[in-house]
Amino acid sequence: MKKIILGKTGLMVAQIGFGGIPIQTPPEEMAISIVRESLDLGINFIDTSRMYTNSEERIGKAIKGKRSEVILATKSATRTGDGVAADMETSLKNLQTDYVDLYQFHNVSTPEDLKSVLSPGGPFDIVRKARDAGTVKHIGITSHRLSVAKEALQTDCFETVMLGLNFVNTEAADDVIPLARERNMGVIIMKPMAGGMLENPVLSFKYLLQFPDILPLIGIARLGEMPQNIKIVDMAEALTEKELSEMQRIKQELGTGFCRMCNYCQPCPQQIMVSAIMYTEVALKRYDPEIIFKGQWDKFMQKVDDCIDCGECEKRCPYQLPIRERIKAATLSYRAAREAYMKNR
Repeated sequence: MKKIILGKTGLMVAQIGFGGIPIQTPPEEMAISIVRESLDLGINFIDTSRMYTNSEERIGKAIKGKRSEVILATKSATRTGDGVAADMETSLKNLQTDYVDLYQFHNVSTPEDLKSVLSPGGPFDIVRKARDAGTVKHIGITSHRLSVAKEALQTDCFETVMLGLNFVNTEAADDVIPLARERNMGVIIMKPMAGGMLENPVLSFKYLLQFPDILPLIGIARLGEMPQNIKIVDMAEALTEKELSEMQRIKQELGTGFCRMCNYCQPCPQQIMVSAIMYTEVALKRYDPEIIFKGQWDKFMQKVDDCIDCGECEKRCPYQLPIRERIKAATLSYRAAREAYMKNR
């Protein structure tokens, strides 16, 4: 695959990277095979996190004997020095390595988060010492709020920044990415498919390939998916007028306040699958009714009645979405559609 330089890190990374969230779900042997398939195809950047349950452990097993071929990135969401030190130790053990190429502060999405990360003796100081010792090679940050990301960039503490970007959620392209370029920071892109909201990978990758110096991460849950994505990237040409029109249509359909499926609203104390329910109105338009009304989705929707209106999901949402209001609207739409479906069967 074509390679790019990841900003001031100097790391030469393949044009797309491997995102470690989806491999939490399949059986372990399948997850390991998915990672190895990607490595065999030339993918050399793998991103994971302490937040991703078993992802680090599975990646560690998958890269055994191949460590020199991999640029390995992980993250900690801890906001204390002792916490990040413990997280680093656990990550190194899980990943079966003695160093991490890129260590990132995860979901720094409020001014308070950034202040905590940079506080004297706090997480940044601990990771900087690890960099001096060689346990960490480079330091980065991830954020779901652009104003905080911009503030972080201006500190000159970080070498990379991870942001959400896709053809529906384009704000980073206009604002943060130019600033990152000025400062020679590597830009890593999460949510290239808007957390599953976008179903056309050709349009998604063609949009992102307009930015030749960014690194999109792709989450893979099945064997055979990465080869398909690589083929799309390798064969991608300039967007046509027809494709631009289709992108605009999809953007208008989804609106600006859509759920990015980041799942930072979880865990719900009542075990309500918030992001799935937030996606319901789009799913009703796009999916086979049998999938919606007779499968797992119906079980998700039945849990809505258990909501205690605590608002914890809204406090945790990095996009400040009115989740409770959206859930109520989605539930009304779902129940009306389900009733109509059952009557017409």
